[in-house]
Amino acid sequence: MSDNRVALVTGASRGIGAAIAARFAADGWDLTISSRGREALEQRAGELRDAGAGRVEVIPADMTDQDAVAALATTHAEAFGRCDALVINAGMGQKGPVADLPVRRFDRLYQVNVRAAYILLQTLIPVLRSTADAHRAAKVIAIASITGVYPEPELSAYGATKAALISLCETFNLEESGNGVSATTIAPGYVDTDMSDWLKDQIPADEMITVDDVATMAHAVTQLSRFAVLPNVVLTRPGANLHRA
Repeated sequence: MSDNRVALVTGASRGIGAAIAARFAADGWDLTISSRGREALEQRAGELRDAGAGRVEVIPADMTDQDAVAALATTHAEAFGRCDALVINAGMGQKGPVADLPVRRFDRLYQVNVRAAYILLQTLIPVLRSTADAHRAAKVIAIASITGVYPEPELSAYGATKAALISLCETFNLEESGNGVSATTIAPGYVDTDMSDWLKDQIPADEMITVDDVATMAHAVTQLSRFAVLPNVVLTRPGANLHRA
């Protein structure tokens, strides 16, 4: 088992996941990073090592592939023997009104945003529990969305999957927080990533939440003891946007 604190971060090659991985690297954590493309991950791994990370494992995985998601979890557990932080960040967005959005797109959203998270949680519960036993706490950090808390026009399918993710983590806490393993969902409004490029003619990038804002919250969760459970954090933009994305 590694002596360093260890995190598994999905969707780590860019955006929010990359920022969270970088924040952990600056603290000297060991990391498993995952996304679909190996080349981007290998480049990111080198940057994380330069930033102070210890050992960095690269495991590409498609979040729609049940076997690949389970293999990601088991390979991480075999490589490190512990998981101080499971960061469920990989996700996809889809815009469209209820009247028009094809159900097949909803199904894909659910696969990536909910089912993959469920598989990761279920597969990693033994190592999360053993990490908490040995090191006092283990944390799950799942990146949700403010649309899972407050409705947003044309984001019903996306918001529904993020609401499901929040509910999943709430129930996980009821079942596992007594074992020292607790989950926090972070539900931001629009974040300045390429996923929000479609909106930047209406909301300038420099008026959006930053990836570092989300990474700051994710890192803070890992500083909490096993006796502090933080179920959900909403990060919203200022002014009249407090209950809007």
